[in-house]
Amino acid sequence: MILRASDLRIGVVHTERVVEDLTRTQIVQYAGASGDYNPIHTDEVFATQVAGYPSVFAHGMLTMGMTARMLTNLVGDARLTKFGVRFTNQVWPGDTLDASATVTALALRDGVHFAEFEVSTVNQIGVQVLSGYAEARIES
Repeated sequence: MILRASDLRIGVVHTERVVEDLTRTQIVQYAGASGDYNPIHTDEVFATQVAGYPSVFAHGMLTMGMTARMLTNLVGDARLTKFGVRFTNQVWPGDTLDASATVTALALRDGVHFAEFEVSTVNQIGVQVLSGYAEARIES
């Protein structure tokens, strides 16, 4: 289904579960895909005994990528024109994440429809782990 400008109103919220029960394997797979092998993400002994964390935790960019997938599922591929985030809390193995996009503005510029979104991702207990914004081109 192609999202159209007529489908959107300011205040409309789209929510999607982006990961259920995040695994250590998924975190290590992301380390391999990104080339970011910081041991706080991949080495339990280092993360707990050296760095003082309760466990390894996910890369912020993994959370951003999962949130971006929610956005592209909503607006379609190659339609995001802006996307920025702030990492607000850590994501741990076992976390389940739900991402949401709230329409904050609709615009028509040079004949092209755009939608702006406030973006948020929360864990299974409702703690926000990511906040941000996005803009996308939308079909007429």
